[in-house]
Amino acid sequence: MARDFMAAAGYDDERHRDAVLVVVSELVTNALRHARGVTGLRLSHHDRGLTVSVHDAGTRPPRTLPLDPGRPGGFGLHLVRGLTEGVRVEWRPGGKNVWATVPQPRAGER
Repeated sequence: MARDFMAAAGYDDERHRDAVLVVVSELVTNALRHARGVTGLRLSHHDRGLTVSVHDAGTRPPRTLPLDPGRPGGFGLHLVRGLTEGVRVEWRPGGKNVWATVPQPRAGER
């Protein structure tokens, strides 16, 4: 779905597309593992970049775990924060919306 959205919106920069796909994957995986599942997924594009919003029924905010190479997992939010302008949480009835914006690549980065 994310690939189709980006193709329809004209996203042709491979690195930017890959970054968006990582963010979608990590936010959806976190909702499935820690927040009782995904209740919605929304992608939107604007001048700043592409925003990924994942709705879930969880009652706890996402946690960024300390990096520990001896522990499997726990790297997802570190990846998302590195690829985006930051992770935001909006509380809503029945859960929350976790979203992040992958910025447009600058002209010299394409």
